[in-house]
Amino acid sequence: MRLPKNLLLIIACLAQPLAGQAPDSLALARRVVAAASLAAKEYALGVVPAGGQITQPEEVDEAKLFIQQAQFDVPGLPLPARAKTQYALAHIAQLLEALASPDSVNRATDSLVALITAAAGGPKVVEPLPNRPPSLARGAVVYREQCAACHGESGRGDGPKAKSLKGPPPANLADPAVMGNKSLLDIFRRIAVGTPGTAMPEFAADLSTEDRWAVASYVAAMQYGGSATAAVFAAVRHQIDSALARRSDKIAVDAYMTFEQVETAIRATNAGLASELEGNFAWLRTRVAKADDAERDTIRDRLLAGLERAERVVADRPSGMSLFVASFFLLVREGFEAILIVAALMTFLAKAGASERRREVARGAWAAVGASVITWVLVELLFQVTPGQREMIEGVTMLVAAAVLFYVSYWLLSKIGADKWTAFVRGKMQSALSSGSGLALSAVAFLAVYREGFETILFYKALFTSAGASTVPVVGGIAAGAVGLVAIYLLVNQLGLRVAMKPFFAVTGVMLYYMAFVFAGKGIAELQGAGIIPLTVIEGAPRIPVFGIYPTVESLIVQGLLLVLAIVAAIWAMRPKAKPSGAAADRDLLRSQ
Repeated sequence: MRLPKNLLLIIACLAQPLAGQAPDSLALARRVVAAASLAAKEYALGVVPAGGQITQPEEVDEAKLFIQQAQFDVPGLPLPARAKTQYALAHIAQLLEALASPDSVNRATDSLVALITAAAGGPKVVEPLPNRPPSLARGAVVYREQCAACHGESGRGDGPKAKSLKGPPPANLADPAVMGNKSLLDIFRRIAVGTPGTAMPEFAADLSTEDRWAVASYVAAMQYGGSATAAVFAAVRHQIDSALARRSDKIAVDAYMTFEQVETAIRATNAGLASELEGNFAWLRTRVAKADDAERDTIRDRLLAGLERAERVVADRPSGMSLFVASFFLLVREGFEAILIVAALMTFLAKAGASERRREVARGAWAAVGASVITWVLVELLFQVTPGQREMIEGVTMLVAAAVLFYVSYWLLSKIGADKWTAFVRGKMQSALSSGSGLALSAVAFLAVYREGFETILFYKALFTSAGASTVPVVGGIAAGAVGLVAIYLLVNQLGLRVAMKPFFAVTGVMLYYMAFVFAGKGIAELQGAGIIPLTVIEGAPRIPVFGIYPTVESLIVQGLLLVLAIVAAIWAMRPKAKPSGAAADRDLLRSQ
């Protein structure tokens, strides 16, 4: 049958709005789901768990406004869902007015969401989860462009437009009390639909889905401070605890979505750890609602231990400046002491009338330099031939470095007086000189200088391990330290300047102890990563990577012991002692001849 031409034109005109209706209906379905879900969240914050009593009126008022906003969008929903959605929203509004329990409101909201998602084509249609982890870098850009004017650069609600806005002030996005109960999905939804009754607009039409997820991730990280990566880990831990406490598989999914922001970085460094964490998150999602207390505790312990190891891998690398300073101090300290040792030995020979034997001391010193280079090569070969045990060897190296650093820092402290230092040098040289053997003199120089070389190798190996891929600052510190040593040598050897021993030993002793403390914590961390020693997370314990402090029982015990030993050593070294005779004359050994 042939249709009249006018009828075909009418059908053609109607076809265009019908074709455009599906995306519009889908967008409205997402708005209704978001508004209803946010209403339930806000209502739960403003009413006691049993209902009947309001604790935060502003939260209840906001929940009512979200429901009203959702009701305005009902006429644009798919036809099969309109009547039932209108009835469900009216029922939720009645529950809010009657101050029903938050659980009953949540059940009503869940039913509504299930109704709309079924009509729209499924949950993946209504809630388009990101195909890849949101970019925190992109989120920062979007935040500065769209949000900073009101919320401020740091999210504290103090942007340049904040005081001129009508209605409630912008939320403090850095306050855990405000943001602590909001999941990544909650923030994403609020960005999409805005906040009724405030100056917070909706961004669904202005920002792509990818940009909304990115800025939601950035906002979620603000409440934790510090680096964005560290904030992601803090958010994941909070969501894991919330999922277990509420037995909620939805919050468990939110936790995994947040974890995905750092999963790629973890996998690039330690693929096995990333797979282990992924499996534990799957365990959390599938068992959180059904597991008994023992299983839930096991899930939590494994996730927290894995996250602790992962954060050390991707977030706890020291800053470039701290690496540079540590590297510079190490080379100057070790090189300066070697220079002082050789200078003191030469001076002693001159004072003893045996200047012709300086060549034997120089021979021993240069032999020690060559032996140090050979030792460095052997250490590198050791690490290359045992790649499967690298974490274990690195951990042991750092702990040995910590022990030696602590001993050296105490030794420097005990030699803080010039008289003690010169007495130490005089005793060694007198023994060698009295033997009459040139080999004995060379041996004194060799052992003294090689000790400095071996310590330098050990300390730098630990420092490079701590730096990970950030080796440039360490190398820069070595270069700067070498220049500093040349300057020190010229000042001491050519100008005959007196060495300020007391300030030198005091400053370097403190620096060495600091590095011993850091290496102790990081050495335990490496051994925990290798599975050699257990990892027991302490909730609420500090995390200060710059000091090598991690919230685990094992690392804090070792560092606590080191702190106690430092106090005991300082008291012992500073105790009053009788001044040895002849010290005044021996101080001249510190002047180069």
